[in-house]
Amino acid sequence: MTIVDVKGLTKTFGKFTALDGVDLEVKKGEVFGFIGPNGAGKSTMIRVLLGMLKRDAGVATIFGRDVWSDAVEIHRKIAYVPGDVNLWPNLTGGEVIDLFASLQGDVNTMRRDELIAKFDLDPSKKCRTYSKGNRQKVALVAAFASDAELFILDEPTSGLDPLMERVFQQCVETVKAAGKSVLLSSHILSEVERLCDRVGIIRSGKLVETGTLAELRHLTRSKLYVETKVPVKGLDKFNGIYALMNSGDGWSFEADAAELNGIMTHLSTFGIKRLESAPPTLEDLFMQHYGESIVEGDS
Repeated sequence: MTIVDVKGLTKTFGKFTALDGVDLEVKKGEVFGFIGPNGAGKSTMIRVLLGMLKRDAGVATIFGRDVWSDAVEIHRKIAYVPGDVNLWPNLTGGEVIDLFASLQGDVNTMRRDELIAKFDLDPSKKCRTYSKGNRQKVALVAAFASDAELFILDEPTSGLDPLMERVFQQCVETVKAAGKSVLLSSHILSEVERLCDRVGIIRSGKLVETGTLAELRHLTRSKLYVETKVPVKGLDKFNGIYALMNSGDGWSFEADAAELNGIMTHLSTFGIKRLESAPPTLEDLFMQHYGESIVEGDS
């Protein structure tokens, strides 16, 4: 079942095209990772999905409803956490959490209290006294204490320490196990790797790749280190080998996935004593698409 369905989505600001014919789908019970550098169009996409911006062209629905005309109905079943949370300064954290929860109906006080304890949040303090990390905790507790069907999370762990990031990851795993859906925009690629079933990479307003991690990793190179009984010859003549360096008693290099079979066959003729292989990461994938072209600005 499809929860978020986007086809041909286009949004411009004057002569600048922020989204250029984007297709995106988030299924029920799926955690979908949405990655890209600042200025790529991630936040514009999220604002369109939240009904904060009106698209210029294309189709965008959540729960089968139009994100612009049916925004009020959609918001009853979604939870949103931005990367920079602004709260009412004179309310306590607990009052804000209860206010957000009341917008969706009854408050699950047991779940709320459990999350407050997990995130190590003091709900009695006024929001004006909170650090950035504590403001994020308020928003995360409010979101995960709700009975939302879709969680839209835009850099949700900004300002959190590693321990709290792990608590966040556990919360995502819990809602996924309950059949809920998550759209996660994050710069923490290890977080995306750990949590997401599928990943979409957006660049200059276009979704350049979408798929599972296994499907996307063919775009990146594995890192290898090999030691052999007899000195290796001819590696520098192979297609698909990069950054070849004599390292200690062996060789280190990067290799395209499509060439690995031939490379291993060649190495085996010299008698492999030691072989280490590090699979490509999302960071490798990210840098392959963007390299030095990352720009600053609205994400």
